[in-house]
Amino acid sequence: MTERPAQRTPNRQLAALIAEAGFSNAGLARRVDQLGLEHGLDLRYDKTSVTRWLRGQQPRGATPALIAEVFTRRLGRRLTAQDLGLDACAPVYAGLEFAATPDEAIDIVSGLWRKDSGNHAELRKIAFTPAGLVVPSRDWLIGRSDDKVARGEPPVRVPVQGRSVVQGRSVVPQQRGRAERPPAVRVSAGDIAALRSVAELFRTLDDTYGGGHARQALVRYLEHECEPMLRGVYGEQTGRRLFAAAADLTRLAGWTSYDIAAHGLAQRYFVQALRLAQAAGERAYGAYVLVTMSRQAVYLGHGREAVQLARVAQQGVGTGVPPVVQALLHAAEARGHGVLGEVRSCTASLVRAERALEAARGGDEVPHWARFFDEAQLADEFGHCHRDLQQFRAAAQHAERSLLLRGSGYARSRLFCTVVLASARLGLGELEQACRLGAEAAGAAAEMRSVRAVEYVRDFERRLEPYRDAAAVRGYRERVAALA
Repeated sequence: MTERPAQRTPNRQLAALIAEAGFSNAGLARRVDQLGLEHGLDLRYDKTSVTRWLRGQQPRGATPALIAEVFTRRLGRRLTAQDLGLDACAPVYAGLEFAATPDEAIDIVSGLWRKDSGNHAELRKIAFTPAGLVVPSRDWLIGRSDDKVARGEPPVRVPVQGRSVVQGRSVVPQQRGRAERPPAVRVSAGDIAALRSVAELFRTLDDTYGGGHARQALVRYLEHECEPMLRGVYGEQTGRRLFAAAADLTRLAGWTSYDIAAHGLAQRYFVQALRLAQAAGERAYGAYVLVTMSRQAVYLGHGREAVQLARVAQQGVGTGVPPVVQALLHAAEARGHGVLGEVRSCTASLVRAERALEAARGGDEVPHWARFFDEAQLADEFGHCHRDLQQFRAAAQHAERSLLLRGSGYARSRLFCTVVLASARLGLGELEQACRLGAEAAGAAAEMRSVRAVEYVRDFERRLEPYRDAAAVRGYRERVAALA
C-alpha cells in the first residue's frame, strides 16, 4: 500500500497508544492486516509501514478506521482515528464518513447536496470504492440511535449602536450589505408529509422514466427545502420523523445517481442516508439502505461485498422486522452469491426469502419502502440469480412469472426482467425468441434516461456475439439501429 507524503511532525499520539497497548510495530501491522481480511481487504502492512505512520505519514482509505478498531478492541474503550493522530478520512473517501453526531451528519449531507446541485461534473466521475463500505456498515451495526436530535431556536441577534449582541454578549458587527441569515424554519407535521409526498413523486418518475429524468430536480429540492428543515426548530418526535424522511429522499438521490452510472456519488448518498436513518432511530430502514448498497455492489460485480452488506443488514435487525423485510434481506444476499457463482449459498438464501414472503399475512404492517417486494419482485430475484448461475430454464420460468405479475408502473424493472428472459432464452438456444425479447427491451430503454437500462441491453448484445451472423441477430441489429 502506498502512503501520502510524510508530515513533519511525528505522531506522538499513536506512539503513546502503541506503548499503552503493548504492541510492537510488527504486531500492530499484523493485527491491522487481520482486521482488513475480516472485511475482505488485502492490506499487507508490515513494521516499516507502522514506522512511517509514527513519523507522520497518513494511511490511505479505510485504514485509519481499521487501526482505530484494533486499539479499541485491545484497550476496551472506543477510539477514533483522530484519537490516534490520523485523518478520519483520506481525501478520496470524502463523503463516505459516518458522522459522529446528527449535526455533523447534516453538515456532511447538505454539503453533498450543494455540490451536486451546483452541477459539479467531477462529482459524477468519482469512482466506486469497495473499501469505503467497511467503516459505515460497521459503525451502523455497532451503533445505536442518537440520544437527542431536537433543535431549539438559534441565538437572537439584536443590533445595539452599530454592534450586535447575542444573549447579552457583544459580537463582531456584520458587514454592511451582507445578507442576514433567514429565520430558522419551525418544522411541522405538514412539512414532513410534504417530504414524503415528494419522495413518492420522484420514486414514480424514477421507476417509469429512469434516474436521469428528474434527478437534478430532486437534489435541488433537498438543498433548498430539506436542508433548511434539518437546520430548523423541532422536538424529538418531529425530529426523528424529519430525519427518516430526509434519509428516504437521500437514498433516492443515491438510487437515481446509481441509475445514471455516477457510482461513487451514489455510494456517498447511500452512506449518508444510512447515517440519517440512524438519527431517525429507523433500524429497519437502515437495513434497507444497506440492501441498496448491496444491489449496487452486485451490479458492479463486487459479489463478496454485496453478501457482506446483506448479512450486516440481517444481523442489524434480527427477526424483529416484518416477514416481507426479511424476504428482501435474504434476496439481496442471494444476488451476491449468484454473482459469485455460489450455487448452494444462493439457493439457500432464495429459499429463506421465499419462506419469509410466504409467512407474510395480509394484515401485517409493511413499511412503505418495502411494499414493492411482492411475488413479482421475488420471481425477478429468482430469475436474475438463475441467469447468473447459468440455470437458464429456471431463469426463464421465474422471469416470465415476474413479468406476468409485475404492474406496468415499474417500467424499468420490467425492462430488466425482459433482458433476463431474453438471455435465458438465448442460453436455451431459442435465438429468434431471444432477439424478439431483446429488441423489445431495447425499445423500452430508448424511452428512458437510465444508463443501467442501456447496460442491460448491451450485456444481452455481448451474449449475442457468437451468433452475430445468424439472420435473427441481423434482424435484431436492424431494429435497434432504427431506434437510434
